Amino acid sequence: MKQIATLVACALMTLTAGFAQEGRGRGGAQSPPDIAGEWSGTWATYSPSAGAVPPQTVCASLNATITAREGVWEAVFEGDCGRPYKYSIKMEGRQAGSAVLFKGTTDLGPRDGGVYDWVGRATTGEFVGFYTSAASTGVFSLTRKKK
Repeated sequence: MKQIATLVACALMTLTAGFAQEGRGRGGAQSPPDIAGEWSGTWATYSPSAGAVPPQTVCASLNATITAREGVWEAVFEGDCGRPYKYSIKMEGRQAGSAVLFKGTTDLGPRDGGVYDWVGRATTGEFVGFYTSAASTGVFSLTRKKK
């Protein structure tokens, strides 16, 4: 259990440290990766205090459509987890080498757990993150949908 908590803490420190190192990298300016498009994957709860060793998949179906407009990304997440859901979230992000690092806060409303904070990382083929709220913590992992 402590190993998982340490792993999550290290992942969070790595992701958030990237925000503090803006502009640093190898080989000068790089083009941002193209992360716009259709994605699919899963999200899972994670509760070290409850003794959950690996994250426990809550819903095996998570879909996202990501668009970029004038340096701001927007993701529309949708799926069905006992009932359909759909959330549109603006994502603050910045390029870090061949990835985009995201962070954000969003209110999903009282029915869906209230205010969530999250950090994430997207490349051209993978979008992963960690979220937390007053009542829940967890992870999500998506890959590009095949055309």
